[in-house]
Amino acid sequence: MAIDLSADASAPRPATPGRYLFGPVADFLMLGGSAFLILPVLFLVPLEYEGLLAATMVFVAYLVNYPHFAHSYQIFYRNFARKVSGDGYDRSLQLRYIFAGILVPLIMCAFFAYGAATSNARLLGYAANAMFFFVGWHYVKQGYGMLMVDAVLKRKFFDERDKKVLLVNSYAVWILAWLQTNTVVTQGQYYGLQYYTFAAPSWITDVALLAAVASTATTILMLINRWRRNGGALPYNGLVAYVASLYLWILIARINPLWLLVVPALHSLQYLAVVWRYQTNVERDVADAEKDPEPKVLSVVGPLYRLRVLGFIVGGAALGYLGFWLIPFVLTALIPYDKAVLGSSLFFFIVLIFINVHHYFLDNVMWRRGNPEVSKYLFR
Repeated sequence: MAIDLSADASAPRPATPGRYLFGPVADFLMLGGSAFLILPVLFLVPLEYEGLLAATMVFVAYLVNYPHFAHSYQIFYRNFARKVSGDGYDRSLQLRYIFAGILVPLIMCAFFAYGAATSNARLLGYAANAMFFFVGWHYVKQGYGMLMVDAVLKRKFFDERDKKVLLVNSYAVWILAWLQTNTVVTQGQYYGLQYYTFAAPSWITDVALLAAVASTATTILMLINRWRRNGGALPYNGLVAYVASLYLWILIARINPLWLLVVPALHSLQYLAVVWRYQTNVERDVADAEKDPEPKVLSVVGPLYRLRVLGFIVGGAALGYLGFWLIPFVLTALIPYDKAVLGSSLFFFIVLIFINVHHYFLDNVMWRRGNPEVSKYLFR
C-alpha cells in the first residue's frame, strides 16, 4: 500500500483536531507500534520455544495474515467490470486494473504451469526469490503509505520534496536488505522445494549500505525540519509505521529467528487497520446504513453497516482459508506431478508465491493517488 496524496506543506497551517483510523492507542499498536513492544521480549524467549511460537503464528495466520491477503481481492475485484471498462476511472487507472487484474495472474499461471509440467525445480525456485523481492518492496511501500494516511488524518502534510526523500529512503533500505541475502549463490528449502539466491558482488552491497545510511540521515534531517515547520508536531503513528516497516520488518528481520515468524502478522495487522476503516466507510455510504437492523433481535449490533463490515471480515477469513489451504490441498490430490523432484507440497508453494506477488500488484493499483474510491472512502 503506497498512498501518495498531494498537499502543499510549505506554509504553516492552523491547528486542527487529530483524526484517527480507530483511536490513538489502536492506531499506534496496529500501524507498527506493537513491533517495538514485541521485539525486545523475543530476545528473552529461548530458541527452544521456536516450535511453539511457530504453531501459534500458524493460528494467527488464519486470523490476520490470510484475511489481509483476501481483503485485497475482495476490494480489487469488486465492480471489476466497471473498472476495466473505465466507467468512472481515467485511462491510466483502467489499464492498471486490466494489467494487475487479468494479465499478471495469467502470466504467473503460465509460468507455474510450465515449471510444474517440465519439473523445472530451479525455475520454480527462482520464483521464491522473486517473492522475497516483491514482498520487501510491498512492505516499504505500505509503510510509506501508512505515513501518508496518518499525515492526511492529522493535517500534518509533507510537501513533494519531503515525499521524495521518504520514498528514496524506502527504496534504499529495501534494496540493501534484499542484496544482503544475495551476496553469494546459495540455496534453501521453501515448502520442500529448493530456491536460489543470486551472486550479487559484495561491493554492490557496500554501495547500497552507504546509500541507505545517507538516505536515512537525510530523512532524519527532513523530519526535524518538518517538525519545526509544523509547530513541533508530526504524524507520529504514521512515522512509527514507516520506521517499523523499513527497519524492523525488512532491514533487521533476520536479527532473531523468532522475529521472522512474527513480522508477517504485524505487517498484516497494519494493512487491516486501513482496510477495515476503508470498508466501514464504504458500508456507511449504503443508503440504509443508519437504519436499525431487522430482525430486532440484532439491534444490539447497531446499524446494518456494522453487520456488513463483519460479513466482509468473515468473508476474508473464509477466502483466505480457501486460497491458502483448501485449493492447494485439492490441486495436490487431483493433479499428478513428479513429487521426487518437486516435493510433496508443490501447490502450497505455488499458491503462496502467487498470492504474495499478486497482492503487491493489486495494492499498487488500488491505493494509488487518483483512484476515486480512495479519496472517497479512506479519509472520511
